[in-house]
Amino acid sequence: MTITHKHIDEIFEYDGSQINPSWAFQEFGIYGSSIITWIGPVNITPDNLKDFADVGLEIKSNYMVNFICEFFDQQPPNMRIAYLRQRLLVMIFREILTEYGVQTRREGDDIFVDGGKLSISIASVSLSSAKIHFALNLEDKGTPSDVETIGLYDIRVNGLQIFTEDNLLDLINKTVTKFIDELETIEKDISKTKVLG
Repeated sequence: MTITHKHIDEIFEYDGSQINPSWAFQEFGIYGSSIITWIGPVNITPDNLKDFADVGLEIKSNYMVNFICEFFDQQPPNMRIAYLRQRLLVMIFREILTEYGVQTRREGDDIFVDGGKLSISIASVSLSSAKIHFALNLEDKGTPSDVETIGLYDIRVNGLQIFTEDNLLDLINKTVTKFIDELETIEKDISKTKVLG
């Protein structure tokens, strides 16, 4: 499976509509499976909520790193595989944070640092593709008042700030590269494995 990654320099809001099918093609002309990353605020409108458990909740932040993943390799798309890939992405990002010396805790698809919620995520499927939205707070600003949150720029290890504007793109690219490599490795393992029986 070939996966195209494109980072968008323009700052724009994630309102939930970007998880609709073929968004990367309609907006950027990207065919096939893709990962689009960008930095911008998040304010998911009620009509774009995809998780029944989130109905009536505010999902917003002033400043986040957004990942939109779309996969066309499973036809028909499989919700279980979409969620397994989502968890894989979350775990890969936790692994990267560990490399930087950041202690984390995971609850399902949510990452916590020092008791603050760092990430949001959803996975779903359409008739043609599987989609994942994964986003990380950059600052603890503009988030719901009833949720303790933390941003990447707020994280300190031994009193030192770990992530800044200077190394953020490297962090994004490292995460995407590791995720794509993991998915491609799985495909290779499938192709070389003898079936049982």
